[in-house]
Amino acid sequence: MFALLRSTRFSPLFWTQLLGAFNDNLLKAALIVAVTFGSLATHQEPATLVNLATALLVAPFFLFSALAGQLSDRFDKSKLIFGLKVAEVGIMLLAALGFYLQSLPMLLTSLFLMGTQSALFGPMKYAILPQHLEDEELLAGNSLIEMGTFLAILSGTLGGSFLAALEGGQTYCAVGLVVAAIVGAVQAFRIPTAPGQESAAIDLNPIRSTLQTVKIGQRDRSVWWSILGSSWFWLIGAVVLGQLPALAEKVSESPQALTALLAAFSLGVAAGSIACERLSHGKIELSIVGPAAILLGLALLWMASASTLLIAALATAAVGAAGGVFIVPLYAHMQREAEDNERSQVVAANNIVNAVFMVAGAGYAAYRLGAGASLSELFVELAIAQLLSGAVALYATRLRFVQRLIGFMMRIFYKIDLRDFEDHVPEKGAAIVICNHESFADAFAFGGFLKRPVRFVMDHRMAKLPGMKRFFRFARIIAIAPKSESDDVLQKALAEIDQALADGEVIALFPEGRCSRDGLVGDFRRGIERILEKRPVPVIPFAVRGFFGGFFAYGENGEKPMRRLPRRGRSPLRVAGGAPLGPDLRAEDYRAAVVALFEGHSSSEEGEVRRDAARERRNEKMPEARPSNAQEPAAKTPLTAECAAPAA
Repeated sequence: MFALLRSTRFSPLFWTQLLGAFNDNLLKAALIVAVTFGSLATHQEPATLVNLATALLVAPFFLFSALAGQLSDRFDKSKLIFGLKVAEVGIMLLAALGFYLQSLPMLLTSLFLMGTQSALFGPMKYAILPQHLEDEELLAGNSLIEMGTFLAILSGTLGGSFLAALEGGQTYCAVGLVVAAIVGAVQAFRIPTAPGQESAAIDLNPIRSTLQTVKIGQRDRSVWWSILGSSWFWLIGAVVLGQLPALAEKVSESPQALTALLAAFSLGVAAGSIACERLSHGKIELSIVGPAAILLGLALLWMASASTLLIAALATAAVGAAGGVFIVPLYAHMQREAEDNERSQVVAANNIVNAVFMVAGAGYAAYRLGAGASLSELFVELAIAQLLSGAVALYATRLRFVQRLIGFMMRIFYKIDLRDFEDHVPEKGAAIVICNHESFADAFAFGGFLKRPVRFVMDHRMAKLPGMKRFFRFARIIAIAPKSESDDVLQKALAEIDQALADGEVIALFPEGRCSRDGLVGDFRRGIERILEKRPVPVIPFAVRGFFGGFFAYGENGEKPMRRLPRRGRSPLRVAGGAPLGPDLRAEDYRAAVVALFEGHSSSEEGEVRRDAARERRNEKMPEARPSNAQEPAAKTPLTAECAAPAA
């Protein structure tokens, strides 16, 4: 991940945004200290001016985010960013003059202009990432951006507070602001070109363009949920940061308590952003959003009960860390899924909604505290809301969460060999995944490692297993039955499969119809052909090898699954994936692709020995082996048996 900091594709942008965030907070902190301690003459209450300063930084996000998104989609982002950083130099010179003249109006104007510059810069810095980074680098890039942002917030706030409190410190602040702006402009000049779309329209009406920008953010449901999720984080963050002074006063009399809590929160977010990339193995993984949201709620409960500075700092760091893990995948997903010609406007929509949520959070906190609620009660209420949102996030990503949980468990119990594994499942759109059926755990073997959520088709009797029924429902399993047993279940399953494919989902089938009795790949039934005739989609073959003879599979001597003790130790298990196949092939063609993957896992000599042994067993134990299609009764070969099998 940190190798990106040495890349010219990313490093200039990283330092540009870090120095910009540093300047924002250095200016705000220095201004607040100057007003609070009376070095700037004013007749206003310090608290009023502090709120005014915050409003001047937030208001531009309502006013200019839509325009920023349109400009960014229309013109070269690197040139726009450089122009904004040059403007920042002028703004910082104005702020320096304000400190020199002790002019509060001049400083407040500078603060508003910096808020405007940040509002314009925001959509550009996030929309440019997918243009300069590969898909597998996108999560790492966002992690570093979030880490840098919060470290800049911390250092800018602490630096501004410290310098402004010194004798002659405002001069130091002024020099620091101008120098950081100049260095930022130099870094912005190094950002590689990022062309826009000439067809992108620009609407100078702020109200109409803002509403239109938000509508663009709502076009893709997953993108809109990412926007709402990231906005919820900023609501939580706004409330927590707003209450840190009161929390510091509650748990300690030390004047450094607030600094410690602010540092804990910022470092926590930075650590969480880095941990997110590690937990996701560099992939954009929404399955960690739900657990992170729940951990964030628990951390808020811990913060509510804090009675010492140490506990408060640890709880605040935990809030920040959980928040970092929570928000980074949402940003990365939003950037990846947005259309190329609208990505900046989607980011702008995110900034607008973020600002709305932050104002709402601050307003709610002011209302509750004004109504007599204690700080602990406010945090408890916030925690309850966060736990509920975490439950919603976990439910929304349940299929992906179950997949990742299964993949984690498989690595515990098996030595998974993915060296020959290649995930050809398309990034978007419908597809059917097919696999040989070596055991009742095949779905776990490859499903836990796919890059997209997959819905498995399962025999209705398996779907009703005691203790597993709710789990299968949670995992959105499609239960299917033979027509002879339940035509209603069959028709419902077929309709659900077709609708899932129509909705762009991935469906997994086991075309053999039942588990292998001899460890080989059996005949594929023709149900898959019938499904593809109605809904032609790509077919991706996979092969699993290593279960046969184990706890979840039939044994070499005909032992039934789950009727004997599991093997001792972690058994080797190999999984392979092949290139997509067209929807117009026959069942035997799909079988041939799976067999090629299956046999490619071992040497030809070993494979031949195993095939010979299997043929002998099949000949010796014909009554227990899989009957041929001609021997099976017609009632046992409906579409159900052809395209589905117990898959878990």
